Amino acid sequence: MIAKNDEVKRSQVWRIVMTVSSVLIIVGAVLLLMKLFTTNPLEGEWTDEDGIFDMSISKDGTLVFTIPEAEEAASVDVDMRYTLNKEEKTITIMADESGFQKLADQSQGQYTEDEIRNALKSVVTTFDYSVDQERLTLTEREYGEQLVLVKE
Repeated sequence: MIAKNDEVKRSQVWRIVMTVSSVLIIVGAVLLLMKLFTTNPLEGEWTDEDGIFDMSISKDGTLVFTIPEAEEAASVDVDMRYTLNKEEKTITIMADESGFQKLADQSQGQYTEDEIRNALKSVVTTFDYSVDQERLTLTEREYGEQLVLVKE
């Protein structure tokens, strides 16, 4: 084809190459935009800088707070729900009040219902969030208190 200097075949091959590369560029751009605008920026495992709790955020609207061991006690996992507003950059964390007693019973006397409630009362509210590389800053909307978490 090149040696014969066939312009018609060369033109057809060039058109096919340009069409395929254009389609690949468009598909790549669409996938990138979908990933940027549809994923949950908070999803993952987070650890409080002060070591008070660990937090695991799932994309299905649930999160798990882990209250770490106190002396020889086992850690307690508390299931909670959240709603995320990406436009306003807010997250609202809601507790299951009936589950606190169940968790206290499962901890075999290591934690009481009030201890679990007190450990989590600072996180059951609405926060403004900011993600900067591997740091999540939750700023309480009413009083401005901040929680800083590091991604694991």
